[in-house]
Amino acid sequence: MISGLIDTVLVLVSLLVTVQSAHTLYLTLYTWDRPPEEARAPVQFVPPRLSFTVMLPARHEEAVIQTTIERVVKANYPTDLLQVMVICSADDHGTIGKAEEKIARLRLEGLHNVSVVVFHDKPINKPHGLNAALPRAAHDVVTIFDAEDDVHPDIFNVVNTVMETEHVKVVQAGVQLMNFGSSWYSALNVLEYFFWFKSRLHYHARSGAVTLGGNTVFFDRELISRIGGWDEHNLTEDADIGLRLSATGEPIRVVYDDRYVTKEETPPTLGQFIKQRTRWSQGFMQTLRKGTWQTLPTRRQRWLAVYTLAFPNVQALLGIYLLLSTVTIFAFKTPVLVAIITYLPVLMLIAHLLTAVVGLQEFAKAHGLRVSPAAMAGLALAWFPYQAVLAYASARAVSRQLRGINNWEKTQHVGAHREHASAGCTDGPQTLTEAGDNAA
Repeated sequence: MISGLIDTVLVLVSLLVTVQSAHTLYLTLYTWDRPPEEARAPVQFVPPRLSFTVMLPARHEEAVIQTTIERVVKANYPTDLLQVMVICSADDHGTIGKAEEKIARLRLEGLHNVSVVVFHDKPINKPHGLNAALPRAAHDVVTIFDAEDDVHPDIFNVVNTVMETEHVKVVQAGVQLMNFGSSWYSALNVLEYFFWFKSRLHYHARSGAVTLGGNTVFFDRELISRIGGWDEHNLTEDADIGLRLSATGEPIRVVYDDRYVTKEETPPTLGQFIKQRTRWSQGFMQTLRKGTWQTLPTRRQRWLAVYTLAFPNVQALLGIYLLLSTVTIFAFKTPVLVAIITYLPVLMLIAHLLTAVVGLQEFAKAHGLRVSPAAMAGLALAWFPYQAVLAYASARAVSRQLRGINNWEKTQHVGAHREHASAGCTDGPQTLTEAGDNAA
């Protein structure tokens, strides 16, 4: 009786896992059979017209904030069309001091478009800082970069061109982790970003149910003010605001071009990675419970939103499934048909692993990096432990949510991705006016 019940549960769960895994693989490869023009940046830039307010929320980012300010302020865009705000809580004296040091040096160079916005109230988190700074945003478009971001010099030209020519008010550009060889888990973490921004997010945009990324996202200032800014009690305020915008019917343009991605680093330690993933998983749970997805116009959009937001719960259950499957291998004899069905997720696992191997090669080629055979072997060996860590982080998120713990566990940044940055940026397209001048 017990053996039959276990067999039934294993069959049902194995089939569900197989279907879910196949759908995830479809999303992972979604853009590979579509015209690249749907995702890439414009071939030519139009002359700068839109002005940008750049928000740099930072907390205990003394090690990286000055370089980030430098890269943003000295982008290939007219200085008078850029406003940069470093956003800090009043108790973060270290980051404030480093930012003010950099601002003083920039002023000696004649650059006066950077300031520090300090907030004194709680909660001390990213969305509250963004809301505190929003009334000071003076330009057409509001954008967010994280304190450790390496921003491409032409990113404002890319977004100015897309917004002006396509008449969209929200643009999500690409973000890419770079330091794939820093730890046993970093290559798989890099690939998550690679496939999410290069492929999966485009499916969400076409479907009209977008969980936005936390940076390199550009909003029309009046639009973001009209919807009330960010949810200060949500650990994934980016996902929440993306769905709120989708619910209004606002189209969201996703641009992924390897040349123009914002470069970031993987969390420096396993503990930091678990905390980051726990925060993301719990934020999805909060957004699911909040119910914004219910206001999406179509059933298909609502299902996609629920599927995305509920995935951390599924991930926690997958950890239990893996344990149960391992136990049954040694403790129970199952009918041949049951054994075959329970093997289906393994076939999907192999498909995902092969996709990851090819993806790592594509990522490396796009950024002028080299992947050694040892790195490929490490990717395969890390696969199961990585899934176990993700399941643990999701289970930890469930536990925190049930206990009512909602504090923001900050991820440490050390600038490891900057060791992998190219000495010079890839040349981008010329503006239309420059092209005309050169042709003449």
